[in-house]
Amino acid sequence: MKYALEFDHVWKKFKKGEKVNSLRDAIPHLFKRNNKNVSLQDLEFWAVKDISFNIEKGEVVGIMGANGAGKSTVLKLLSRILIPNKGSMKINGRVSALIEVTAGFHPDLTGRENVYLNATILGMRKKEIDGKFDEIVEFSGVREFIDTPVKRYSSGMFSRLGFSVAAHMNPDILLVDEVLSVGDISFQAKCAQKIRDLLSSGATIVLVSHQLDMMQSLCKRIILLQNGEVIKDGPTDQVIPHYQNIIFKQKEADLRNKMKAIEDQRVSVDTRTMVEITGVEFNQSYKLGEPIIFTLYYEAKEKIDNPIFWFGILRADGVLCCSSRTDKLGIKIDSIQGQGKVTIDLGKNLLAQGIYMVRFSIMDKEMIHPYVIRNKDVMRVDIEGPKSTSDAVFLPEIKWKF
Repeated sequence: MKYALEFDHVWKKFKKGEKVNSLRDAIPHLFKRNNKNVSLQDLEFWAVKDISFNIEKGEVVGIMGANGAGKSTVLKLLSRILIPNKGSMKINGRVSALIEVTAGFHPDLTGRENVYLNATILGMRKKEIDGKFDEIVEFSGVREFIDTPVKRYSSGMFSRLGFSVAAHMNPDILLVDEVLSVGDISFQAKCAQKIRDLLSSGATIVLVSHQLDMMQSLCKRIILLQNGEVIKDGPTDQVIPHYQNIIFKQKEADLRNKMKAIEDQRVSVDTRTMVEITGVEFNQSYKLGEPIIFTLYYEAKEKIDNPIFWFGILRADGVLCCSSRTDKLGIKIDSIQGQGKVTIDLGKNLLAQGIYMVRFSIMDKEMIHPYVIRNKDVMRVDIEGPKSTSDAVFLPEIKWKF
């Protein structure tokens, strides 16, 4: 079978501090074809390490990974903006790369002039541009300003015109890197529809994006990168949960590091520490539907009458997802003294995938003075399957009837 794209044991290195973020930055790299030195020199690192994959004609493939995983580097290699240090690539067909949609624009030229300039850079002939000019301008929504220098354009107008030019090449292979977020919601919908039109034309599409819903909608296959290597390549519904769990574990580690500096706050009616939370037991991670139970251990140094116990679960961004306090549930505690244990049973977990902070406190009966606040526990919810891309806080078992 003749593939549209072939990536065979490709390596690519950069030097720290080196920028290759635009066409202007990339041009010098086009003249380094003889640079096949595969050993790392001072300040160099591998952005892509021994990556191999094949993409069939007409296939729609997503490339995902955390920041710095190598996604954009792979697309720039495929578009021939960059040349690999080792390995080989084969591209069979006409390529349009929506990597930096305004890379070929000149600020002093008008929108009309830039359409012709950018389209020529992308490989279109003048006769072809003439035939598609009105369609390009209409799609971009900047007809009123098409004879105005683009340096007068807003950033949204600039990006819309650049996307419109590249998207109307009708390529055999389309490479897209996070450009479907340009413009307002209406224009983003037009971008997505244009991609679907290209899908129906049989074009091969390689898409880099963090928009999980769009990736699930458009891609049947995902290539997952981490530290410049392929760690998973397979059906979208299998790879996206794996990607999300990686991201959430990273967020969890970052959150834990931040919270190491936070000590238990102990405030009492006088200056003595009257109560301590000596420990909390719970699982570090949960799945949807799994029971969540917290066990809290405390020690009251002296008798405290009518205390109120409170706990809450907060999303990593500080949004309070749920909370509970004993007095609101009609639970009256006459007093506590010495060591004790409290069990908090939430029942079946309905929290969406993410990282959460768990906060506990013991208050006086007027809810004015906290005896102790514990604010350093972190839990993670991992979800597999179709609900893994939800942006909601809770995922109840909802039933629809018509």
